[in-house]
Amino acid sequence: MDVIVGTVGKAHGIRGEVTVYLRTDDPAGRFAPGRSVRLGSGESLSISTVRRQGGAVVVGFAGVGDRSRAEALRGEDLWATLDDEPVTGDSDEFHDSHLIGLRASDQHGQSVGVVRQVLHLPAQDVLVLETAAGERLVPFVRELVPKVDVRAGRLVVHAIPGLLADLVADSGGSDAV
Repeated sequence: MDVIVGTVGKAHGIRGEVTVYLRTDDPAGRFAPGRSVRLGSGESLSISTVRRQGGAVVVGFAGVGDRSRAEALRGEDLWATLDDEPVTGDSDEFHDSHLIGLRASDQHGQSVGVVRQVLHLPAQDVLVLETAAGERLVPFVRELVPKVDVRAGRLVVHAIPGLLADLVADSGGSDAV
């Protein structure tokens, strides 16, 4: 499974290093010297140096030796291939690809939508549900999403007032989403 493990930020210095916004739960493993990541174009980059500077992660790639080439990478997502199993083995952690496509129902089993995207926001992750009434954003926290069953292809969303209650009331028992 291919996943985004980081996004290139601004160039750092004149020797081709860049800051990287981490999007992985294993930064030491994914961004170790000698490891490779891919750009969206498929180009492979070998990591030559990694260090923390303040709150930033600064990465040097083999073959990226000047600021101009480093600036050209800005905004590029960095991809890696992962095993299908969660990296940590924690049953409460999911890759985005495990969640996208799951059918969402309320705590009574009534269908409310399908997960179309996972947003990684500073406060918490948010599920984007496609519903009959349009997109709904659901914070991906245990209080609102108490059950995720990847094998069954579904998850449960606690339909608190203002979140999904109108969908459940308007659906009239229909599973059409």
